[in-house]
Amino acid sequence: MSLGRTVKLNNGVIVPQIGYGTWQAAPGEVEKAVEEAIKVGYRHIDCALVSSPFHSWYCLTESLIFVGNRSTVATGIKASGVPREELTLVSKLWNNSHRPEDVEADLDLTLKQLGTSYLDVYLIHWPVAFKPGKDLFPKDSSGVVQLDESAEKGGPSIVDTWKELVRISKETEKVKAVGVSNFTVEQLKKVIDATGVTPAMNQIELHPSLIQPELFKFCNDNGIIITAYSPLGNNITGKPRVIDHPEIKKIADRLGKSPAQVLIAWVAKQGFVVIPKSVTPARIKSNFEDFELSDADLEEINKVGLANQVRSNIPYEYETSWPVDIFGTPEEKGQVKAF
Repeated sequence: MSLGRTVKLNNGVIVPQIGYGTWQAAPGEVEKAVEEAIKVGYRHIDCALVSSPFHSWYCLTESLIFVGNRSTVATGIKASGVPREELTLVSKLWNNSHRPEDVEADLDLTLKQLGTSYLDVYLIHWPVAFKPGKDLFPKDSSGVVQLDESAEKGGPSIVDTWKELVRISKETEKVKAVGVSNFTVEQLKKVIDATGVTPAMNQIELHPSLIQPELFKFCNDNGIIITAYSPLGNNITGKPRVIDHPEIKKIADRLGKSPAQVLIAWVAKQGFVVIPKSVTPARIKSNFEDFELSDADLEEINKVGLANQVRSNIPYEYETSWPVDIFGTPEEKGQVKAF
């Protein structure tokens, strides 16, 4: 069983520390997986109106729920028998709806699809605005994603998007807290400095092979809760996963745990929220059986990770490339800076 740990956001909203996601799950798997996760004990479900970077499927959740299946999260929740008020639902604003006039409509659509009147947390998914419209991945003739260039001409910027999320949180009962995802320190400073409102959460790729001390410190100093997606690493762009590292397996064997359990505990030990992915019942259950790592174990895992640092989720490297520099990596060099 889970240790039942929670974190408190900067506006007082309580979020379970271990959440559930089914990123890259195939169509037809999600409903049963969500039902199983809730029955096991998960009370935090992470959602987003997004698409797979490699496919044209339309999906719902950081769990990639594909077109036609978006209501299966709601179906899974209903089938579990657990009341909505006992769950924490987190969702995200997709990149084609960043203009202020589009934000609330996008939120309303998400609420309708999830069968709920409110979200516990609503995040800006990426600090990148696509060309607005119905196409989630608008592309030019060369197949590259088209960005919304209006901000460069004095039009709405990410700051305006953030202002609209803040307005919704203050003027309606549709969201309890608002935050961001995939934001760097520079990007966080920009929205905070412009509005005086600090995001409650920053959801980022986080695992021992992507330790980000500057970002960790900034979020901690400013009361921003970090949520770790891909806590086991991922091979979304063909890069090695930390869960497959021999030293992580050795540590897990010594502790009598699975590598996944060790990596989830590594995230939780630092006070971060973690949303592991699985649609396999046994793994869904195993991932929820967290435990407390010792300080020595934490340092040992840190050493393994620091020797093998890699960022897997870089949109410029997607099959449908985003021509933007979000993280300042060598791979993104020469692209338009995010914002």
